[in-house]
Amino acid sequence: MRYAKRGPLRFTSHRDFARAFERALRRAGVPVAFSQGFTPHPKISYASAAPTGTASEAEYLEVGLQHEVDPTALRLALDAALSPGLDVIEVVVAQGGSLPDRIDASHWRIELPGVEPELARQAVEKFWASSEVLVERLTKQGRRSFDAREAVNKIDVIDQTGAPSEVAGVPCAILDLVIRQVTPSVRPDDVLSGLRVVADLEPPVPPRATRLAQGTLTAQGAIVDPLEADRDGANHR
Repeated sequence: MRYAKRGPLRFTSHRDFARAFERALRRAGVPVAFSQGFTPHPKISYASAAPTGTASEAEYLEVGLQHEVDPTALRLALDAALSPGLDVIEVVVAQGGSLPDRIDASHWRIELPGVEPELARQAVEKFWASSEVLVERLTKQGRRSFDAREAVNKIDVIDQTGAPSEVAGVPCAILDLVIRQVTPSVRPDDVLSGLRVVADLEPPVPPRATRLAQGTLTAQGAIVDPLEADRDGANHR
């Protein structure tokens, strides 16, 4: 299934969402399958969860059920059981294959309130012209340095018509960004760190990132929805 994290619920951590989702399954009476052993747990598999603080229109998970149910009824019941802002968008019956194997890239929109678009374009040009952009991030293994440029498939400053979300009265550059999955993973904030390294670009207020899509990146630069192969009988909202 595909779900979204919207508005204030973008600050929900993956662990918090997982707990909320399990409660929603119980409230909705979903016949979830459980693992075997001394500590059975529901068969739920998450794919490439967005970092805490980022919104998303394209989060994915798989749930194992004891028997087949109607996808439309399941989507409606789960959506009603979750808080507004955690929204179930689509449910399909899996036709086989691994969901994580169908995801190797993400498409992001990043709003930079207080940053003039032309200034952002100059920073993007410097980033794109660099063969390597080293940034640092604190990980569970300690502080680590890695190349943020390698994972970026596309980065542009787009023209915006109308005020973006929660932004008014100030300039706001908007980045259109496609990131490939690599090891270590590169997140939108790593790319922003890279723009700071190459061009000293420092937004005066926290940026706002939204994942628009994720899936398989084609040679033409398009992202194929991971549910595409299962979409017969899909249910949309």
